[in-house]
Amino acid sequence: MMHLVRAALAGLLMLASPMAIAQTTTQADFSGLRKVETKKFDTAYLLPGADFKVYTKVMIDPTEAAFRKNWQKDWNDKHFDFNERITDDEARRILTAAQSGFQDIFTKAYQEAGYQVVTAPGPNVLRLKTYILNLDVAAPDFQKSNVRTFSDEGGSGVLVLEARDSMSGALLAQGADGREIGDTAWAMRRTKLSNRADFEEAFKAWAKMSVDGLATLKALPPVAVARN
Repeated sequence: MMHLVRAALAGLLMLASPMAIAQTTTQADFSGLRKVETKKFDTAYLLPGADFKVYTKVMIDPTEAAFRKNWQKDWNDKHFDFNERITDDEARRILTAAQSGFQDIFTKAYQEAGYQVVTAPGPNVLRLKTYILNLDVAAPDFQKSNVRTFSDEGGSGVLVLEARDSMSGALLAQGADGREIGDTAWAMRRTKLSNRADFEEAFKAWAKMSVDGLATLKALPPVAVARN
C-alpha cells in the first residue's frame, strides 16, 4: 500500500505547476508540514499551529485524476483483439467519470455534514483540493456486445487531499490513502455498472474519511506537531 502512496505523491508533483512543485517539495522535506500519526489516512501532514475551528465553510476545487502510469498501454499489450483494446476515447471516458463521480460524492458528503459549500474565498472558508491518482481499472467494460471481462477486483487508486486557507493559500494539511477497490475472493464479471458501484463505494469511504478528519481537527486545539 505504501508504494501506491509514494507513487501518488510523486504523481501529484508531476501534475502541479513549477511553483507548486517547489512548494510541495519543500513541505515533503519537512520544512513546513509535519508528519502526524492518523488512523484515517495512510500518510498525513499538518502545519504546526493550524487552527481548524475557524472554518465553517468549504470551497471545493475540481478533482483531478490520473491513471496508473502505462495503464492503457499495459492492457493493450496483453489484448490483441481489437474489440478488447482500450481506445483513447474510452480511457478519457473512464477518467472523466472518475473525476465527476468523486467530485459529486465529495461535495455531497460535506453538505450532509452541515458545511456550506461556497465558490469564493473567505476568512472562514477552507479550500479543499482532491486528486485521484494511480487509477487502475482491472476489468474495464467496453460496452461491446461480444466482450466479457472478469476479475477478482475492480481496481485500485490513491486519494490525495490538500486543505488550504482560502484567503492566504497557505497549505494546512495533506493526506494520502491508497486502497484496492471492489476486491472479491473470486473472479466475477465486471461491467460498467459494477465498476461504477465499486468505485462509488470507495469514493464514499474517502469522502467520509475527509469529513471525519476535519471534524477531529476542529475538535482539537491548534495542532502542535513535534519537529523531527
